[in-house]
Amino acid sequence: MNTADAKRVLETALICAQQPMPLRDMRALFDDVLGADTLRGLLDELQNDWAQRGVELVQVASGWRFQSRPQMREYLDRLHPEKPPKYTRAAMETLAIIAYRQPVTRGEIEDIRGVTVNSLIVKQLEDRGWVEVIGHKEQAGRPALYATTRQFLDDLGLQALDQLPVLELGEAFPEPVIFDPGQGQLGLADAATPPPADETPSADTPDSATREPRP
Repeated sequence: MNTADAKRVLETALICAQQPMPLRDMRALFDDVLGADTLRGLLDELQNDWAQRGVELVQVASGWRFQSRPQMREYLDRLHPEKPPKYTRAAMETLAIIAYRQPVTRGEIEDIRGVTVNSLIVKQLEDRGWVEVIGHKEQAGRPALYATTRQFLDDLGLQALDQLPVLELGEAFPEPVIFDPGQGQLGLADAATPPPADETPSADTPDSATREPRP
C-alpha cells in the first residue's frame, strides 16, 4: 500500500469513528504493517490537508478525531439549536478543584470551598464521565480519592492535564464560561447561581478564594 492509499484509509477511518482513535487502533487498521512513526507522519499530513477547512484533525487524551472548528459553531447551532449543558457554580467549583488538585478527597474539597459538598454534585460529575474514584487515602475512614477522567480531557479537547489553563497566584478557579463540548470550554454556567440548599458554610475553613491553588 502506497502512502496516498494509506492516508486515504486512515482519513476514512477517522471520519467514520464514533470516538477518538488511538494509535493502537490505527496500527490494527493496517494489520500492524505501519509503525507509530509512519502513522504520525500521515496524521501530520492530514492535519495540513484540512488546515483551511471548517473541520480539523486534533489529538485529545484518548486519541485522534475530526471535529468542527470553534468558528463554525454559530452556523451549526442553527441546525441543532440545543443549548449546551449548564452546571451550577457549586458543581463547577468542585470540578475545578478536582482537576487542579487531584487526587483529592471530598473532605479536602470541602476545606477549600468552605462548604459541605452536596453528594448529588459528585454523582452528577461521575455520571457525566468527568470524575472517578481512583483509590482511597490511607487515613481514618479511608476516604475516596477523586480524579478527572480521559473523557473530561476529551470533552475539553486536551491531551493532558498540563494543558489546563495556568492559574495565577491567588486565583482559585478558571474564568466563568458555559461548558460547551463543541467549543471545549469549561467554567461556571452562572456566576450568580447560589449553592444548593444543603451546602452550608463551614465556620472553621477559609473562603476558597483565599486559598492558593496547588501547582
